Amino acid sequence: MAATTVYLDHAASSWPKPPEVVEAVVSALTRYGGNPGRGAYRLAMASSRLIFEARRDLAALLHVPDPRDLLFTSGATEAANLMLKGVLHRGDRVVTTSMEHNAVSRPLNRLTSAGVEVVVVTAETDGTVDADAVEAAVRAAPTRAVACTHASNLTGSIQPVGDLADVAHAAGALMFVDGAQAAGHLPVDVAALGADAYAVSGHKGLLGPQGIGALYLAPHVDAEELLQGGTGAGRSEEPVQPLVRPERYEAGTPNTPGIAGLGAAARLLAERGEAQRAEERRLLRRLHEGLLGIGGFRVLGPGPDEPRVPVLAVTHERVDADQLAFALDRRYGIATRAGLHCSPWAHETLGTLATGALRFGLGWGNTEAHVDLALEALSELTR
Repeated sequence: MAATTVYLDHAASSWPKPPEVVEAVVSALTRYGGNPGRGAYRLAMASSRLIFEARRDLAALLHVPDPRDLLFTSGATEAANLMLKGVLHRGDRVVTTSMEHNAVSRPLNRLTSAGVEVVVVTAETDGTVDADAVEAAVRAAPTRAVACTHASNLTGSIQPVGDLADVAHAAGALMFVDGAQAAGHLPVDVAALGADAYAVSGHKGLLGPQGIGALYLAPHVDAEELLQGGTGAGRSEEPVQPLVRPERYEAGTPNTPGIAGLGAAARLLAERGEAQRAEERRLLRRLHEGLLGIGGFRVLGPGPDEPRVPVLAVTHERVDADQLAFALDRRYGIATRAGLHCSPWAHETLGTLATGALRFGLGWGNTEAHVDLALEALSELTR
């Protein structure tokens, strides 16, 4: 059995983390142990300062105009639940797509039992969504929101979010975006995209620790908070949650180490993000072309010359995805992921619901040698 030395599962979680991120987490644990906002002593105030700076730097990376509209959450899942359940109510109608992750599709399914109508627009065979089809669905009846992933965690397809936002806003609807697979791998400007809410995962392309994420909630979106509790701000004697942001949506002690790591990652990506994205595109193209050269593989999603985030999933005409993932790990020390990737709608769209797929997620630290080793291993395993 080979020890895992090649990590190609960045779409699930980036690893290893940059040293700057690790150092920020360790520093928060060892030097800033005070509870932020819960005291006037130096350690607590240092923790508050750390969170302020992380929020400011992540907001700058995502082009959020006012950092107070960027809310820290436990991850993209909580962020997606907040933007959907906080806004959609009985009688509302939401248009979404067949490429959504369970972080969006499951809250929407729950909302159907609360009287929300959910309309699903089926994506094209490359995993992209036709803006005209979404517009037709939106125009069919009064619609409260359009909810769409920015980039698919199965095909890497990049959705025309800006066009969809135009469609939504023309109909008086809100634009909700799941950016879990996009942030870090794409330059994200929430204002330019026209997003009224944008959910991110901290531990994927943003290179932060697990257990942290964020939601941009535009100032005109009055979402109900998911949690009520202590905030360290406002009037503690009041029985209701304060309405001031971000405290309204951040009840309880914050994940200070996680926020510290995410802040460090945001600063790193602001400096080196474009170079990192260029390298990801180069390696992705090498992997894509190499797979097509082996033969027997079907690459899901866009072609090698089309835009996508560094996610690439395949099926093979003879060998199951699970078998390939197992053999890659045990024989070659290559970590990938097989299965449905929490995206059954997307697999159904592409005709792979019964078989699943083998997924590669490229990211920070990957090299040409990693890609070549994976291609060599797959060539041997499918002979």
